[in-house]
Amino acid sequence: MIRSVIKTTLPILFGFLPLGTAFGILFQELGYPWYFASLMGICVYAGAAQFMAVGMLGSGVGLFEIAISTFFLNSRHLFYGLALLNSFGAWGLRKLYLIFGLTDETYALMTTIKVPKEFNRERYFLLITLFSQCYWVLGCTIGALASSFLIFNTEGMEFAATALFTVLLIEQWLMVRRLLPFIIAFIASCISLILFFQHMLLVSIVLSIIAIISLRFINYKKL
Repeated sequence: MIRSVIKTTLPILFGFLPLGTAFGILFQELGYPWYFASLMGICVYAGAAQFMAVGMLGSGVGLFEIAISTFFLNSRHLFYGLALLNSFGAWGLRKLYLIFGLTDETYALMTTIKVPKEFNRERYFLLITLFSQCYWVLGCTIGALASSFLIFNTEGMEFAATALFTVLLIEQWLMVRRLLPFIIAFIASCISLILFFQHMLLVSIVLSIIAIISLRFINYKKL
């Protein structure tokens, strides 16, 4: 089973390892001990949100704002979880870890692959989740250790986070194909940047949600 799971998760390995290494290198610029990067990969385990946290921590943003921003950024996982509730079954504590370890990549695997008949479905999904997190933590650790013992010129590496969010934006556009939510997000971001620079991200998220809910309510009233 382990050999099968490794083969199935190889695409995740090739994606998580370099991305996690980039995170570890960037995280060390904050001046924390190297193992903090590993602990973040273990306890937080949220690729895009961890890159976002690096920039926010570097800017002196409070932990509350980071937590709220992380929640909204990863809120799409709520829908992933709803789609997999029946697939996970009544698996006890293992189910809790499967929920915690659910990412875009593991969700894609679990909803597309066919578990070989000779393997237990619960254990197979559990190993996919565990191996994927191990790949990420390994990348974070390699990057942090490399940055601690070797001299890197990290100038420009912060663009990795920008590139990651750009890819997420493109993926959202391909899924939604509606211009209005993106226009609302753009306007809310501009307003927040001008009026609430220190709390730009949190305010822009709140404004976007208020605007979208208001438009939905107006359309509902018209019906």
